[in-house]
Amino acid sequence: MTVARRHPAWIKVRAPGGGDYAATKATIRDLELHTVCEEARCPNLAECWAHRTATFMLMGDVCTRNCGYCAVAHGRPAPLDAAEPLRVAEGAARLGLRHVVITSVDRDDLPDGGAAHFAATARAVKDRLPACTLEVLTPDFQGDVRSVYVVVDAPVDVFNHNTETVPRLYKRSRPGGRYDRTLRVLEEAKLRRRPILTKTGLMLGLGETHSEVEEVLRDLVDVGCDIVTLGQYLQPTRAHLPVDRYVAPEEFNELGALARGMGFRHVESGPLVRSSYHAWEHVAAPQQTSV
Repeated sequence: MTVARRHPAWIKVRAPGGGDYAATKATIRDLELHTVCEEARCPNLAECWAHRTATFMLMGDVCTRNCGYCAVAHGRPAPLDAAEPLRVAEGAARLGLRHVVITSVDRDDLPDGGAAHFAATARAVKDRLPACTLEVLTPDFQGDVRSVYVVVDAPVDVFNHNTETVPRLYKRSRPGGRYDRTLRVLEEAKLRRRPILTKTGLMLGLGETHSEVEEVLRDLVDVGCDIVTLGQYLQPTRAHLPVDRYVAPEEFNELGALARGMGFRHVESGPLVRSSYHAWEHVAAPQQTSV
């Protein structure tokens, strides 16, 4: 049995409660919605919910893939719920969101991977909240470029697809994914609609080296990625991949400066940074200059 490692002093997770936490939770329960905040055991849940923000997770809470780092359940998903897009829009309206983030489980059982469901949800949210900005965090659609286009052609402001880790660690941590496929998804999204912001995230602490992270960052620049997030991997349960090491805040600062120097439009780098953490700031941030 793997023994869980004690978190270092700089990993401080806030306990739920306070602010608008209860109101956010009530809205999500009332509309029977799923959030990646809960399903993936995000350490920032309390902070984000207290600010009346959440990342909606489409197409159920069961994933067709079984990544070694992810707490979302694996198995056979339920059929799509055609009313879900309208409920997500209602949830965003009740919470008064100005930036909406929508993600999903992997749905390799669907011919389009759920792309049309993403697009329908984007349209429903924009119809209800025309002034809000909208971010999608999608799976790789098994590399089907047509599915990428379906999502990008919807009223989406930010197209996010996470890289997660370095190529060497894909087989161990993300066996259903492929590094070259991830790069292609990001590249095709940008080629399809140049004004759209493309975004990705990396977890550190799975066993990667500094040089491997730097190489991935350069690959992302080459495919036109605009925004990158760098955060610490935290083991969800003892059944998941163990933490190889805890990356110090100083190293996150160094990597953040490195990424900014490469020309990313916006960079978030820190131990508790997650793909959707402070996402509203990512889309509003001006072009960053090199350091």
